[in-house]
Amino acid sequence: QHGHKSLPLHSAAALWRLTGVSFMNNQKQQKPTLTGQRFKTRKRDEKERFDPTQFQESIVQGLNQTGTDLEAVAKFLDASGAKLDYRRYAETLFDILVAGGMLGKQPSVALVMGWYLVFNKLIRRYKYLEKGFEEEIKKLLLFLKGFTESERNKLAMLTGILLANGNISASILNSLFNENLVKEGVSAAFAVKLFKSWINEKDINSVAASLRKVGMDNRLMELFPANKRSCEHFSKYFTDAGLKELSDFARNQQSIGARKELQKELQEQMLRGETLKDIIAYVREEMKKTSISEQTMIGIVWTSVMSSVEWNKKEELVTEQAIKLLKQYSPLLKAFTSQGLSELTLLLKIQEYCYDNIHFMKAFQKIVVLLYKADVLSEEVILKWYTESHVAKGKSVFLEQMKKFVEWLKNAEEESESEEEEGD
Repeated sequence: QHGHKSLPLHSAAALWRLTGVSFMNNQKQQKPTLTGQRFKTRKRDEKERFDPTQFQESIVQGLNQTGTDLEAVAKFLDASGAKLDYRRYAETLFDILVAGGMLGKQPSVALVMGWYLVFNKLIRRYKYLEKGFEEEIKKLLLFLKGFTESERNKLAMLTGILLANGNISASILNSLFNENLVKEGVSAAFAVKLFKSWINEKDINSVAASLRKVGMDNRLMELFPANKRSCEHFSKYFTDAGLKELSDFARNQQSIGARKELQKELQEQMLRGETLKDIIAYVREEMKKTSISEQTMIGIVWTSVMSSVEWNKKEELVTEQAIKLLKQYSPLLKAFTSQGLSELTLLLKIQEYCYDNIHFMKAFQKIVVLLYKADVLSEEVILKWYTESHVAKGKSVFLEQMKKFVEWLKNAEEESESEEEEGD
């Protein structure tokens, strides 16, 4: 390693790969300084492609010559790819560029953006470096404790910009769930800077979509130690840091997660054949605990009921099967449609379900009539749905199916009104 003593690079402590000094163990001691002669230019030969020391020297020398001119850095890297074996030494290349290049300077948005453009150009030019670059970021996040606060800030800004532009996958955030980083609060503090940079570059929808894609949308709480892993703590921490959008997103994900769990539990209770009385008591208890509204709950109950059986593949048999099932569970549906709005929510859920599951297209009217007779759906709500509140999904088919029944309802209403008048 003594051959490297002459590297005049900026952030020497972070250049653990080049110097052989691990910055993990070196935080307490004096940071090593690298000064002395610049490398002499030598005749390049084929061997250089396969010699790690020469590879490092070539890159470092090029960076020394370009100095702070990032356009010159990008040009140098572009040209060097033809002479140097980037494929083999991707890790070394990125260690030098990130740790020795970018992190060595004073933090500023312009500087980080400049380095982002350097990396972006390099990876677009040499596509095979994509994987190596992602691995590099993943590794640097694991070693955050070895960086100064200023270096962490730059790394967080860069990572946010890279995520916003899709250069790397959000799966790199796995590194932040490292127990030691979480315990010492490093992960949460770093995440604040990272998400600010990401949202600033794009928006919260970009964050949500990327997190969902890699199944990270429900894991944000893991940025905190187990004793602080609550929606309240997360919300306060990120809202105080100016990231209310992220707090709201996490809260929403949390309630979606809770609803999915609830739906699963309901289905299992139905499969176990628990009594309707017990199921209703359980749902009421959950509504109290989680502050879920009746409107939301009826949607969950409907989905659970319809997911509790294996449906027949034949259209003519599926209607019969649905009617039998809904007759059995109508007291459960009735228990959570005490308000007109909940009834309408249920009716719209039925419309969507029959549209999304093609075998049920012809069953819609029979289901509605059954639930009307079982006192789950009122005539007011059915008429409101028919005249104005239906959704677009399959509406022409369903309105046609309901025409005769709606006419009958209207006539029945008129008859009862005239009977009342006669009674007066």
